[in-house]
Amino acid sequence: MKKYIFPTLTVLGVALGIILGMALSQQANAQRITYQNGQWHFEQSKVDRLLQLMESAYVDDLDIDSITDEAMTELVHKLDPHSAYIPKEDLEMVNSELAGSFSGIGVQFTIQQDTVRIVAVIPGGPSEGVGVLAGDKIVTVDDSTFVGKKMNNEKVMKTLRGPKDTQVKLGILRAGVKEPLSFTITRGDIPVTSVDAKFIIVSKGQKIGFIRVNKFSETTYQEFLSALAELQFKGATRYIIDLRENSGGYMEQAIRMSNEFLQRGEMIVYSQGKAYPRYEAKADGTGRFKDVKLVVLIDNFSASASEIFAGAMQDNDRATIIGRRSFGKGLVQQQMPFEDGSAVRLTVARYYTPSGRCIQKPYTLGDQEDYERELIDRYEHGEFYSADSIHFADTTTYRTKAGRIVHGGGGIMPDVFVGRDTTLNTPWYNICVNMAYTYQFAYKYTDEHRKELARFEDWQELEKYLLKQDIIPQFVAFAKDKGVEPNQEQIAKSRPLMTRLLNAYIVRNILGDEGFFPLFERDDEITKKAVELLSR
Repeated sequence: MKKYIFPTLTVLGVALGIILGMALSQQANAQRITYQNGQWHFEQSKVDRLLQLMESAYVDDLDIDSITDEAMTELVHKLDPHSAYIPKEDLEMVNSELAGSFSGIGVQFTIQQDTVRIVAVIPGGPSEGVGVLAGDKIVTVDDSTFVGKKMNNEKVMKTLRGPKDTQVKLGILRAGVKEPLSFTITRGDIPVTSVDAKFIIVSKGQKIGFIRVNKFSETTYQEFLSALAELQFKGATRYIIDLRENSGGYMEQAIRMSNEFLQRGEMIVYSQGKAYPRYEAKADGTGRFKDVKLVVLIDNFSASASEIFAGAMQDNDRATIIGRRSFGKGLVQQQMPFEDGSAVRLTVARYYTPSGRCIQKPYTLGDQEDYERELIDRYEHGEFYSADSIHFADTTTYRTKAGRIVHGGGGIMPDVFVGRDTTLNTPWYNICVNMAYTYQFAYKYTDEHRKELARFEDWQELEKYLLKQDIIPQFVAFAKDKGVEPNQEQIAKSRPLMTRLLNAYIVRNILGDEGFFPLFERDDEITKKAVELLSR
C-alpha cells in the first residue's frame, strides 16, 4: 500500500499546489491596484513575487533595494516622458523644490575653480546668525576636505541641507583673513520663494507692475497675491506677469492665480483620464483684479502650470500673451508614495484649456531622447527667431471666447511673437556667455570690490557707478586668460550686451534678484514689447 499511496499523495500535492498557485496568481494579477476614497491601494503583483523569490531563494545575497530601484526606474521609463520613479534618497530633495521651505544653512553658492563660493547669505537664516559672509569659500565640511573636480551642485546641496536642528561644521576661507575660519551651523527652515521680483515700470505716465514667477510651489499664490497688493499700493494699474523659464508645479496654484483675473463662471482648466474623473475648475468671481489690463510673458521653457495660467488668460481673452511658443506639457502627474519612502509620479490625466485644446506636444512611449531633443529641433528649424517656422501637431480649430483661433498639440502660441534678437551677438560674446565666464567674472569683480559696492542700496545708483568703471577691458583680459582670444571688432559690436549682462550680474551679487531683474528687464525685447502695449 505504501508503494502506491506515497506517489499518489505526491501527485495530488503537486496538482493542488499548481491549482492553488494559479488561483493566487490570477487573484494577485486581477487585484494589483484599486482606487478608493481618493487613494490608490496596491496589491501584490508578479513583480513583487519575483523580487521576493530573488531575495529568499537566489544562490547569492543580493542588494534587493538597489535592484528594485533600477527595475522601477526602467519600468516607468517605458511610459510618457513626465512619469518618473523617485528613489527614497532623492524624494526629500525633489519635494523640497515645490515645498514652501527646506531645512539647510541658508546660503546661495556657486562653484568656481573646484571651490564652493558663497554668493549671498539669506537674511535671517542660520548662516547669517553665525557670521558667514558673501564671498566666503567653503573648503571643509565636518573636518573633511570639500573641494575638487568632482564638486557639483547636487553634492553641495545634499551636504549642506539636512534635518532641522542638526549641525554642520564648515571650514571657511575669507579674503583678508590668513587662517581658515570655523563655523558650526544649526540647520533651520529656509523659505523657498516663487516670486523672484516685483517692481514698478513707469512708461508714458503709466505705472506698470512687473511680477516674475519662477515656479508654482505650495506658497506661490500667497506670494503672488502679496506682490499684486504691494504693487497696487505703489500705484500700479496694469500688470506684466513673467512666466518665462517657469517649468510649472502645482496645478492648484495656477488655478488660484487665474481666479484673480477672471469673471465668475469662466473656465480656467479641466482635466480627465482613464481612472481620473473629469475635473473642472471655474472662476468663482472673488478675484480682485478682474478688470486690470494684463500681459503674460512666456517662452519655450514655460511649461505645465505656466501653460494652464497662460491658456486660461488667452482662451478667455483676458490677457495678451507675448513671447515665444511655450513648451507643450499637458499631462497631469500624481505622486504616489511607497512604504519604503520612495514614490512614483505617474501621469493620470490630460488637462485642457477652456477652448478644449490639449497643448501636450507629441511623444512616443519610452522615447525620452527624442522628446528632450524637440526644443533643440525647434531652435534648429528657426522657431526661436520666426513665427513662420512653427507647426502644430493638432490641426483642429479652437476658438477663444471672442472667437479668435488658437492651436493645440504643442504649447501655447503667443498673441504677439517676439523672436530672439541676435543683432549684437558675436562669436566672442557667445563663447564668453556659454562658458559662464561672464558669471565667473562678475563674482570675482564683486568679491574684489565688495566694500565699495556694498554702500549702494538701489540698483540705479549701483549701475551708474559701474558704468563709470568701464569694466569691459577687465573682462576682456579675464576671458583671454581663460583662452578666449580678443577680437576688437566683435568686442565693439557686443559691448552694449556684455556691459548690460556683467553689470546685472554684479548688481545681483550685491542686491539680489530685486536689483537684478529691474536692470536686466529694462532692455529685454519681450518686456519692452509688453510695456509698449500696456502704455497705450
